[in-house]
Amino acid sequence: MGEKIADVMQEITEGILKDFEKGRAIDKMEVFSQPDREVVIGLIRKLHRIVFPGYFIDRTYRIYNVSTMVSALTEDVAFNLNRQMQLALRFDPDLAQKSDAELAELAEDKTVRFMREIPTIREYLDTDVEALFQGDPAAESKDAIIISYPGLYAISVQRFAHVLYQLHVPIIPRILTEHAHSKTGIDINPGATIGKYFFIDHGTGIVVGETTEIGEHVKVYQGVTLGALSTRGGRILVNKKRHPTIADNVTIYSGASILGGDTVIGENAVIGGNVFLTHSVPANAKVYVKNRELNFDGDFFGPDDYVI
Repeated sequence: MGEKIADVMQEITEGILKDFEKGRAIDKMEVFSQPDREVVIGLIRKLHRIVFPGYFIDRTYRIYNVSTMVSALTEDVAFNLNRQMQLALRFDPDLAQKSDAELAELAEDKTVRFMREIPTIREYLDTDVEALFQGDPAAESKDAIIISYPGLYAISVQRFAHVLYQLHVPIIPRILTEHAHSKTGIDINPGATIGKYFFIDHGTGIVVGETTEIGEHVKVYQGVTLGALSTRGGRILVNKKRHPTIADNVTIYSGASILGGDTVIGENAVIGGNVFLTHSVPANAKVYVKNRELNFDGDFFGPDDYVI
């Protein structure tokens, strides 16, 4: 380190430490009083090993007994989830007056309730795999979908997170879905309610807001936004329906934006690419952007060279 830098490092350090004393959210120093993001993210792979036992095997171990494997994984997930949940529950203002013992008991109860939902989560994910396989002619097999499709990864993590969201667990559900968002480019809020046979093709750029309700057999393509009409109200919009409702058998093509808590897309509707909707659409409707005229400059090709 150069002499000039070395001479001022103590002064710079003291300035940074003094800046920590302003009492802002970014100044918080109690690192052991909040959930450990890495531990929470680590639960995803363990849950995938339970949900898809033949696909996410820890190859450092030879497992001869499925019962032993599932038992070990279930205990591991429950133990770590319970510990992280005890920390997370402190962020619920309604629980601020609870003692450590009361929070521990509450966390244990919520952990048990989450673990009991795993068979139901598997039931939904099985339908999601089926929807992807039937809906994507490029899918080589259901195995390929489970192993490699980002859409299924994002859906599966959201289904884990949604159960925790329904149990009113703070922070942890969002850690889970934001990790999936960072890996896949698919942003599904843990609060969104999603029916069976959910199909995401390609997926990059999809946004699904917290109060979105999605029925069964819905297909969504890349770049779709199911969002709020406006967020200018800020915190006063908490717990209000801000995002659309999508009924059964709806298809939404790439780049479409459907906004607003009062917006309902009726059954069997088809929403075309790049459509911008802020009002409801009846059942069986087809909504699309009218083809625009294409103009080409230059005489290097004839009028029949491009067919749209």
